Amino acid sequence: MFLIAGLGNPGKKYEMTRHNIGFEVIDYISKEYGIKVNKVKHKSLNGEGVMKGQRIILAKPQTFMNLSGESIREICEYYKIPAENVIIVYDDISLPTGSIRIRAKGSAGGHNGMKSIIYQLQTDEFPRLRIGVGAPEHSEHDLADYVLGKFAKHEAADIIDAVMTAPDALDAIMSHGAEFAASRYNRGSGKAE
Repeated sequence: MFLIAGLGNPGKKYEMTRHNIGFEVIDYISKEYGIKVNKVKHKSLNGEGVMKGQRIILAKPQTFMNLSGESIREICEYYKIPAENVIIVYDDISLPTGSIRIRAKGSAGGHNGMKSIIYQLQTDEFPRLRIGVGAPEHSEHDLADYVLGKFAKHEAADIIDAVMTAPDALDAIMSHGAEFAASRYNRGSGKAE
């Protein structure tokens, strides 16, 4: 069994913001594979089902970004899911909008949600799928305001493409490992070659 957790902040005011791209991916998988993500358990909205032959739990932690690890740890403990079967989907300002990057392990890279998860799991050895949300054009732009802001109209096509590509990339991680998935999906556009 795999846990696929998308990071974001709960509440209407955060919907469709850069920081909530992880939630968008979970919502898309939920719709495409008929997995209802509506159980409130472990400080998260969860759903269990099957995606491309793999048993999965989809999770949207409801703790707010900076405490995401509490929810992830509780789910892992309850379902006895090892860290290597935890896949985190989240936003990355260091990547061009709509690009996808997969890594097998690594640091939080300054992302507070990832810092919380690494702290709670006591390891950084779990795969992650990062979706580029671009960086603010002006250095004086407040970073918090930027990531909590909505995408511009000209970014929509790239973001939709990344969200729609994510299930195939996640399947590649589950079926063949993060290194293989990275070799196929770590492209500027987010599309596989």
